[in-house]
Formats: sequence, C-alpha cells, structure tokens
Amino acid sequence: MIELTYIARPLIGAVIGYITNDIAIRMLFRPRRAKYIFGFRLPFTPGLIPKEKARIAASIGEAVSKNLMNREVLEKTLLSDDITSKLAAAFDDFVAGLKTNTEPVGQLLARYLAPADTEALRSEIVSSLADRIHHAVVAADLGPEIASMAIGHVADKLRGGVPGILCADKLVATLMGPIEKLLAKHISEMVEANSRQMAASLIDEQTAAFMDMPVNSLVDRHQRHIAFVRGRLLSAYRRAVAEQLPKAMEAVDISNMIEQRINEMDVQQTEQLILQVMRKELKAIIWLGALLGFIMGCLNMLF
Repeated sequence: MIELTYIARPLIGAVIGYITNDIAIRMLFRPRRAKYIFGFRLPFTPGLIPKEKARIAASIGEAVSKNLMNREVLEKTLLSDDITSKLAAAFDDFVAGLKTNTEPVGQLLARYLAPADTEALRSEIVSSLADRIHHAVVAADLGPEIASMAIGHVADKLRGGVPGILCADKLVATLMGPIEKLLAKHISEMVEANSRQMAASLIDEQTAAFMDMPVNSLVDRHQRHIAFVRGRLLSAYRRAVAEQLPKAMEAVDISNMIEQRINEMDVQQTEQLILQVMRKELKAIIWLGALLGFIMGCLNMLF
C-alpha cells in the first residue's frame, strides 16, 4: 500500500501539471467570445488572445518593423555577398543560355513582350534615333561646307581647263561666289527636308536586320562587352538598393501593414497561425507541466 502511494503521488502530480498547463494554453485562445450569465461576464472570457488581439497585432507590427524588417536589416540582407553572388550567377546562366540560342532576336523578345509592345518599342527607338540624327545634322549646317567643297572642286577644274591663270581666277571669283551661296542654301534646305526620313529608313533597315539576327551570333559579336554589362548590372543593383530602399521603406508602413493584416484575421486563423509557429514549444510547456507536477509529487512524499 505504501509503495502504491509512492507511485500514485508523482503520477497524480504529473497528470495535474499536464492538464493544468494544457488548460492554460487552451485558455489563451478560448473561449473566442465573452460568456455571460445573468448579464455578468464570466471571468477569463474571452481568452487572452481574442481579448487582446488588437494590442498584440500592434505590438507584433512594431516589433517586426523595428527589429526584423528595418532599413539596416533589409539593406544588409539585399547587399550581402550571398544575394549579389546569386544575382551574378543568374546573369551568367542567362548569358550561357543565350550563347546556345539560335533563334532570332525578335523571337526571343516575343517571349517577354507582346508583338504590339515589341513593334511599339521598335518604332519608338527608330523615331527617337532619327530625330536625334536629324537635329544633329541640321544643327551642323553642312550646306556651306558641302557647297564650298563642291565649288572648290569645280574651280580647280576650271583653272586647269581655261587658258591664262589670271583669267581663270577672275572667272572663278565672278561666277563661283554667288553659285556657292545658292548651292549652300539648297543643300541646307534639302538636308533639313530629307535627313530625318533618310535616317529613319536606314535605322529601320538595321533594326530589322538586328531582329532577324540569331541570338548566339549577337552574343558572340559582343562577347567583350558581357563582363562590362555584368559589372554595371551589379553596380546598378547596389546603387538602386542604397538609394531606393529608404524611399520604399517610407512609402510602405510595415508596422501598420502587419497590424492590419492580423486584425483582418479571425480568431481561428490567428490561433492556427500561432500554433503553426509555436506548436512544438507549446507542447513542450505542457509536458514541462507534467514533469514539474511529477517532481512536486516526489517532493511531497518527503515532507
């Protein structure tokens, strides 16, 4: 009988510790709504988490934004060697794929852009470059220079074909001056009227040839530029993170976003989320209660 008492007390203590801890953890979530008897709310209803859900949501949001997703942590993560190495490796893999790709450039672009978008991009490039060339040629005012070269060539021919150098020089001075000015004017007008269309036609032909070029051939032609592009890509990424991350952090209120998301969840979803994260820890607390109950049962036999 005495031996049974020695066994029973620790076991009873363990059962009590297990049950009380299990009930305490369940009472964190339940009941999910307040319970009333004769108009009086029962104590411990609703459970702690349903009752303090708004405060818990605000606390979690603030803790995450200050300690887990602040600017320093995100910048350190995004600029870590691991991330930049993965970015560089992704670029290298992309280039390796291009080196074995025999499809036309236009077909490759069609994977990422709709045909209408590709054509719009092509038209925009042709138009933009043609405008730049046209304005540059017009601003250069090539008419006088071309006219001077042409008239100079004609004058040399006349000097060689007309007897008497003095006579030839007078003829050149008398006739060629006005002709040069008139020719310069017409050349300038012709350049201004036609240079854009000529440039657009030439660029359009080159663009069409570019779209029909095999991807691997294009990569082989510009092999020496790949390392440069790779370095510039990584530099642009680092600069974008350093410059744009603070603006993004200001635009996105992480604390408020997390708080709102938790408040939008019903109590059951909140319970499932917490249990998903802490199920093992909560089970450990329950079994710890059993262990403590067992130890208290053992100690109770000594006094």
